[in-house]
Amino acid sequence: MIISEFYLSDINDSKKLAAKLAGILETGDIVTFEGTLGAGKTEFCRALIHASGFNEDVPSPTFSLLQTYEPSIDDLDGSAIWHFDLYRLENPEDVFELGIEDGFDTAITLIEWPDKMGTYLPEEHLKISISLTDEMGARNIKFEGNEYWKLRLKDLSL
Repeated sequence: MIISEFYLSDINDSKKLAAKLAGILETGDIVTFEGTLGAGKTEFCRALIHASGFNEDVPSPTFSLLQTYEPSIDDLDGSAIWHFDLYRLENPEDVFELGIEDGFDTAITLIEWPDKMGTYLPEEHLKISISLTDEMGARNIKFEGNEYWKLRLKDLSL
C-alpha cells in the first residue's frame, strides 16, 4: 500500500527527507529503492547514511555491490548500515554470497535494484520509488509498505 508521496524540488529536499527517515530507521529494517538510472536512488541513500552520523565518503556500491558503515565504539545507540546496489547481480542466489542475510539481522539494509533478488526479498520491507519529473532536478518519491511501516512513518513529512 502507498503510505506517502512527496515532491522533491531539488537535492536539498531529498537530503531533508532522507534525514527524517534516518531518524526513524533501526537495526533490522530493510529499505528498497526503485527508479531508473539517474533517478536519485544513490543520492538518497548517501544523504540517509550521512544523516545517520557517518561522515566519511559514501561511494556508490555499483561495482563493489556492497558498502558497509559500522558505528563507532563511542556510538552505542547507532546502527550499522549495509548499502547494496544489485544492478550488476547476475543471479538472485548471488545475494547470499554477499552475506545479505547478515545485514538483515544486524544492520539497516538499503537495497538499490531489489528486483535482482527475485523471491529472496523479504516481504516486510519499505519500498521507496523515485522518479524524475519534467522540472530540472525535481523528483517524485513514493513510500510503500504494510501496516507496520504505515504506523512507523505516520509523522514523516518534509
